[in-house]
Amino acid sequence: QCQLSGLWRNEQDSLMEILAVRDDGDFQGKYLTRVTLASSCACASPLKGAQQQPSEGGWPTFAFTVLWDKFSNASTAFAGQCFMDAGGKETPTTTWLLHKAVGSLEEDWKATR
Repeated sequence: QCQLSGLWRNEQDSLMEILAVRDDGDFQGKYLTRVTLASSCACASPLKGAQQQPSEGGWPTFAFTVLWDKFSNASTAFAGQCFMDAGGKETPTTTWLLHKAVGSLEEDWKATR
C-alpha cells in the first residue's frame, strides 16, 4: 500500500510535503512550486486533503487543495491515486485545476486552467 506521507518531487521540480495521514485519511502539509523558486518569493503554501481508505489490495485515491496565499490570489485542487511499481517505488499521480481570482462574473470563464 502506498504511503502518502513524506516529501515528493514532481517532474516540474515542485516539492510537496505531507506531514502525516491521520487514521480518518485527513492530511496536511505544504507545497513549494518551482514557479516561486524562480521568483523573489520562495514560499511554501499550505495544503489540506484527504485520502480514501483503500480496499484490500487496492491503491488509495486522494484529493487536496493548495492556497497560493503568499504570492497569488489563486487556489488549486488536485485529485489522484497512489501506485507502487514492481520495484516498490511509490508514485502518486494527480490531475489538477487552478482557479485564479478575476474581477467580474463575466471574466470567470478565463479563471480556471
